[in-house]
Formats: sequence, structure tokens, C-alpha cells
Amino acid sequence: MPGISLANTIAELNLEDEWGPEVTTATTLDGVPYAPFSKGDKLGRMADWTQEGKEGRDRGGRYGRGYRDQQAFGAGTSSLFAVQVAEDESSFSVVDNTRNTAKTRGFGRGGGTVFRGRGQRGGAQRGGRGGFQRAGPNQPQGRQNQYYDQRGGRGGRGGRRFGWRDYDKPQRNRDSSVAIRPGWVMKEEIDFLRLTKLNLGTSEGEDLDDYGFLYYYDRSYDKPPVKNAERKLQSLDRAAYNVTTSQDPVIGQLAKDDEATIFATSDILSMLMCSTRSVYSWDIVITKQGNKIFLDKRLDNTIDLATVNENATDAPLEADAPNTQGNQQTGVKPDSINTPGNLAIEATMINHNFALQVVQESQTAKVEMSHSNPFYVASEETEPLASKAYKYRRFDLSLETDEEPLHLIVRTEVDAVVKNNISGDDQYLIVKALNEFDNKAQGSGGALDWRTKLASQRGAVVATEMKNNSCKLARWATQAILAKADQMKVGFVSRTNPKNAQNHVVLGVMGYKPREFASQMNLSLSNGWGIVRTIVDLIRGMAGDEEDGDKKYVLVKDPNKSVIRLYEVPIGTFEDDDDGAGTVTTDARGEGEEE
Repeated sequence: MPGISLANTIAELNLEDEWGPEVTTATTLDGVPYAPFSKGDKLGRMADWTQEGKEGRDRGGRYGRGYRDQQAFGAGTSSLFAVQVAEDESSFSVVDNTRNTAKTRGFGRGGGTVFRGRGQRGGAQRGGRGGFQRAGPNQPQGRQNQYYDQRGGRGGRGGRRFGWRDYDKPQRNRDSSVAIRPGWVMKEEIDFLRLTKLNLGTSEGEDLDDYGFLYYYDRSYDKPPVKNAERKLQSLDRAAYNVTTSQDPVIGQLAKDDEATIFATSDILSMLMCSTRSVYSWDIVITKQGNKIFLDKRLDNTIDLATVNENATDAPLEADAPNTQGNQQTGVKPDSINTPGNLAIEATMINHNFALQVVQESQTAKVEMSHSNPFYVASEETEPLASKAYKYRRFDLSLETDEEPLHLIVRTEVDAVVKNNISGDDQYLIVKALNEFDNKAQGSGGALDWRTKLASQRGAVVATEMKNNSCKLARWATQAILAKADQMKVGFVSRTNPKNAQNHVVLGVMGYKPREFASQMNLSLSNGWGIVRTIVDLIRGMAGDEEDGDKKYVLVKDPNKSVIRLYEVPIGTFEDDDDGAGTVTTDARGEGEEE
């Protein structure tokens, strides 16, 4: 009967004894759904923790996307409507038909061992980052029992990278270049990551004045030495000066004439510009008098020293310290000639003597600058002057937002002059020297034997030195660019005997253009200028309203971390110690005599 419901019909006929479910209008049974409305409806992605068996949790220890998307409403409860699986999937197994399956982990004799860090992706051939692999018997001949650092591939972030006898390497705890005193107040701490992001474009600079004289370079050193006729490095007595900024009378006069705001020397400025490549500790004394800022060095400083293999993975080790609890011994004898300090002194003397030896001393054939050497006093000196020219150059560090221009004057140095083969003009040279102490000793950084490889594999030798001495070579290139030198001459000097640090021979000389050399090392001058401007802004910001107040700061590189710290120190710091703090005296401002 159309239009009449079944319930109304049963009520009218009063058929109470008929079979069937109780007639009710309620849609729930005690608040719980009686049955799923539709098995196609889903609640979304949910974790069903009541599911039993291996259909859920036991699939790889987690819920897969394909499985969770197939869960229907009510499928996780015990229901009369649940369909029982006809086959038991738990009894299913995969048969491996791969032939000659190699063991991935074995500790028996001849078995290869593979460890990977957490998050390893890819097979052993990819070699995830942080992996460690030892070659087994199936490796090519001559490569058994070797260790390889696996850096390719992705993953392995949580793994530890092992190297040769990595477990037995002594802990390197270097000392600071200057003792931090209790009265010093730390004003700023900057890590190298922040410094590498700085950038400031500047011009090539302008020449203000020049002093000294230069001898001509001896071109015979560019030719490879004759076999069994190596040139010995000579020790010459010549007067050479490397006066700090505040004690330079020329800079004092320029400061009096208000030619610039910031004053420095090329060795100090290059250390600051290349600070992100440094490993050893160093310090710079910064003095602010009035509106002038002077970057100085202490007399007993490490900036003047030429380090050896500072950036090598396995750098030279310090000598053993006295046995104290918790200190790990390095195994280096105290009288060893291959400690970082002894190697730096040796390299510094080699650079000094090499620059004097490769020039042709002649009183008739030399280039005189506009003024004589400002540090030489003929009545007091007994040694003749060395070939050296000082060029005072000015750079503009101003920004568009600056109300007043900000200029920096730097004293640069050049070592020799050479005639151009085409134009015949004089070209300025920077002369430096790399030294080899022992390519088989600890700390050599995997360097090749220069006596056998320098002539045939020059590129490999130079590449290794760029890796092991990145900071030193970057400083040399920066000094050459600051001086606007036309060429760099880099000599290769080796010990006559690896156990003798006194006698050396010159194995060869290479010439480079400074900017091309800097490009090969991925050296950014704009980043260096950005670091200088940042430090200067910090100093100027800390001065506040005290324009005429004298303040002193010390910028220190942490000996064991990639961090530099700026300390404010009393104005009389270092003066009582008689260690040449480089304080800006009244003479540096052009108003009196040196202290």
C-alpha cells in the first residue's frame, strides 16, 4: 500500500507474535552505533591500536600509507560484520634466489665489515656520510685492510667518521696567544659562520706616498735548478723593519692631517681579513683615540710568524706537557724541531732570507722611492738596508647610509722590482717562500716529495700547499693585492736534511698574479673588507658619546674554536709589561715624541 510505512501496518494489524526485530525509532544502542552506516566511509588517518595480529602493527614496525588509507569506519572493532581473511598472510615468506649473496656484516677472518651511521641511505657502493668501511679479501690487490672515509651519498648524519687510528689521536688543546686577564670585559663574540656572510665592495685604493728602495729580481731563480747543484739558502745580515701601526711616524703624520679614520699595516689587516681561515690563536690590539682607530700588534705576537701546515687535517703536534691528570700526551719530545712553534720560527727566517737572496744588490741598478726608509737611522745602524719599499695607500670603506666618509690607510710592503718583457716597465713583486720540513713526518699533511715531484707535478704540489697552508697563502695574496703588486714570487725551500732545521736549499720559484692566485684559493676580498667594517662599527658603537675618550680593545681568536672575541681592556694594558702593546701615543697623533 503506497504511502503507508511498515511500522504503521504492523501496529494496525497488532501482529505482536510475528518474528523480527523490535520496532524502534532509536538509531543507537546505549550510545554506541549498532553497525557501520557504510563500509566505504572513512574517518581519515588514524592509528588503530586495538587491531590484533600482523595485519597492522607488524608491517615493518609502523603503519604504511597504503594500509591506513584502507581503514573503514568500524573496521578496528570486533564486529559480527567483519570478514575473516581466508588466508593467513603471516605464513607467507619471500624466497631469496640471489646467487652468491655476500654477507653484509661479518667479524670472522677475511670478512668485510661495514658500519653506517643513523639515517644511511643507499648501498655500500654509495658510502654514506659518516660511514666506515674496511676492504675485505675481494678488494683489489694492495688495498686490503685499508680504511676509507665515506663522504659520498646522503644520510649517515648521526654516524661517526673514522680515520686512520682515529681512536688514538691526541686531543689538541692549544694555548691562547695572549693571556685573558680578570679585568678584561668581553664585549662581543662572533663565530666564523657569521663572518663568512659579510660583504663590502671597495675600490682598488689610491697611493698616498712611498718610502724606501727596491733591488731588481734575479730571474735565474725562475729556472729549475740543475740536478745535484741545488742552491743553498744563505743567511744575510740586512736591516728590515716591521714596525707596528702606532709607532710609524708616517702614519702619525697622516693621522694628524686627518687623512683617514682607520690606520693599520698590511700584515695586521691581512690577518683580520683572512681570520675565517685561521686555526691558531692570534690577537690584535685596537686603540681608539678621539675619532681615530689604530690596529696594532704586540711585540711578542704571533701575527708576524709564518705558520706551517696550520690548516692540514693532521697538523703538527705540540710537545708533551707535564703529566697532569686528564691531559692526553701527544708523544712529541720537548726538543723536537717539528713542533708548530719551532716550525713557525724556521719558516719566518726562511722568508726573510729568501727575499734578500733572490735580488741583485747593486747601488747603480735599483729603484728609489719618493722618500728614504722612515725607520732607518744611519748613525745608529751597522747593517745595510734590505730591499724594501713601503707604500701608504688609502681605501674607502664608506656606505651609502654614512653621513661622513670612512677611510682606511694601510702601510703595504713590496720586496723587489722586475722589468716587464714586453713594455719594459718596472713591476713590483711580493717575494715569499714555502718550506718543506719532512714529507714523511707527522704533520706533513700528505705533502709530496718536492725534490722528485716539484718539476713533474707542480700543480699537485701547489694544490697540497693551498690546502695545508690556506690561511698563510691567503694572507700573502691579500698583502699583494693591498700593495697593488704586479706579481707574487713564491719559492720552495726544503731542508738539506730532514733532521736539521738550520740548512736549507732552494728547489724552485713560481710566479703568480695576485688576483688570479686569490681566485684559485677562492679568496674573497669583499668578505675581508666586510669583516674589517664590522669590527670598526663595533668599536665606534661602543664609544658612545665620549668622542674624546681613549679606549683600548683586544680582538682574540679562540685557540680551540672558530670564534673571535672582543675585549675592552684598561688603557694602560701591556705598557707595564714592556711587551710593545702598540698603544697609540701622542706621537702617533703628531703631537709629541714616542713613549
